[in-house]
Amino acid sequence: MIDPILSLAFSMQANPGTYALLLGSGVSRSAGIPTGWEVVLDLIRKLARLQGDDCEPNPAAWYVEKFGGEPDYAKLLEAVAKSPAERHQLLRSYFEPTREELEQGLKVPTDAHTAIAELVVGKYVRVIVTTNFDRLLERAMEQLGVVPTVISTPDAVEGSLPVTHTACTIIKVHGDYLDTRIKNTAKELEQYDERMDRLLDRVFDEFGLVVCGWSAEWDSALRAAVERCRSRRFTIFWTVRGKPGDVAKRLIDLRNAQVIQIESAVSFFRELSEKVYALQDLSKPHPLSTKVAVATLKKYLVDDRYRIRLDDLVRGEVEKLFKELSDDNFPVQGVPFSPEELVSRIRKYEGLIETLQALMITGCYWGDDAHRGSWVKTLERIANPAGGSGGLVVWLKLRHYPALLLLYAGGLAAVAGGRYRTLAALLTEASVREENRAHPLVLVINTVDVIPHEVGQRLPGMERHFTPVSDHLFSVFREPLREYLPDDTQYQKCFDRFEYLLALVHADLYEKLGHRIWGPIGCFGWRGRDFREFGPGAITSEIELDAAAQGDAWAPLQAGLFDGSMERFSRIKREFDNLMKGLNWW
Repeated sequence: MIDPILSLAFSMQANPGTYALLLGSGVSRSAGIPTGWEVVLDLIRKLARLQGDDCEPNPAAWYVEKFGGEPDYAKLLEAVAKSPAERHQLLRSYFEPTREELEQGLKVPTDAHTAIAELVVGKYVRVIVTTNFDRLLERAMEQLGVVPTVISTPDAVEGSLPVTHTACTIIKVHGDYLDTRIKNTAKELEQYDERMDRLLDRVFDEFGLVVCGWSAEWDSALRAAVERCRSRRFTIFWTVRGKPGDVAKRLIDLRNAQVIQIESAVSFFRELSEKVYALQDLSKPHPLSTKVAVATLKKYLVDDRYRIRLDDLVRGEVEKLFKELSDDNFPVQGVPFSPEELVSRIRKYEGLIETLQALMITGCYWGDDAHRGSWVKTLERIANPAGGSGGLVVWLKLRHYPALLLLYAGGLAAVAGGRYRTLAALLTEASVREENRAHPLVLVINTVDVIPHEVGQRLPGMERHFTPVSDHLFSVFREPLREYLPDDTQYQKCFDRFEYLLALVHADLYEKLGHRIWGPIGCFGWRGRDFREFGPGAITSEIELDAAAQGDAWAPLQAGLFDGSMERFSRIKREFDNLMKGLNWW
């Protein structure tokens, strides 16, 4: 079983900004910050002393008996400190350090707050939901040069930018300590303002979640927000010390959360930050070398005089990568399968291929018919790695992962740029040699054959995904393609269009070899079932409408796919869609 912290680190590093944090009082306790209820009890004690009463051993019960109702935070403050200045000074004493406390290291950001700030700086975390009133997170971030957007009242929800448009948004669901409207009592925690609820619903629906320091015991409204969410886009990671309480256990079971045992919030976030940044550095080429290579390629693409130089540039990167992919670096014998080894190899492959992948994206987006041959040769060379045919099957199959990355890089870029002749060449002209026979590349290099479904589900965060490898690639290519597809919806539609066309071409070629129609089903398969995003079968309907509107002039047919025949395309599509609808998760 893979270490759950490594699983989280892998998911977070591979999907920057898609995980939100849900932080409770346990994150700030080691800094000496009191909980909201502890502040209320202390205010009751102060009030009792002012009235000459002894409220011990149960201050809350004394208040109820004395005033006939549950403690009201705002009324308590007003009773204990009469002027606004006195109230602010009193509140500061709970959350801001005295000189003595500073010397003891109390009420200042801990290593946990600093590690969280480091994840924000790296753009791995962009949203933090917290029940804490203090400003330790803000201070930790400001020390690293990040000024977060803070939402601590329903009014602030309306005036704030969407969370995806800020460097970091901290949502203080119970308020800020200098605001007398903060929520403390059980009654106050039962229900949030509708505006805050809507914001939480969106965050919990659109982001994965890392829960730390939150017992879920007292915060009824926050607990309800977690319960309302039915999205399963990303795994929930729930940290606990010892055994979770009954309420937390029920939420963990409801959301199929992955439990992580920790010693403390400090040790957890420090280890998480270290692992995320270690994965980032693993096998990556110097970023300048990739940028220089891409800039050089763009120069060569626009001038026919540089065709030989372009070929030399690409071939040089191909051969450099080919040597790195040897069995010496990725042995297929003598290494047993484990999730950790699977993760390690995938990360190494992705790091090594970064420069060539960037060239493939740039070339297939901007290149014309004269350049197609370079990308086909690139793909074919990497798809036929050196090495023997014996070894552990999972590692032998995984040797094709770099070629799968290049196929997706070139194919996605070609679709984004409307270069369907380039797409057709990648899918049908390249070949893979196996058992002394040449096979169409797409029949060997696809998500199902390179990483079988049950192996793909061993990837961190993919345990319950219908299409784990496709989902992983969707995350892998988001940032490399952002220059050409800046809008997330636009990127998703491009990804689904490419994968659907790849599946149809696979089905077409597979039938020509005498088999029944079949093709690898990607994200589009389950995404078509999500009525909230696109409606059922969105990409299938969109492509059908495009083809019907353009007829024989439809770009994929003009590029030679499906023998250029609308009749053949329609039949292959119809039979493949029927196959897809027969799946038990459709």
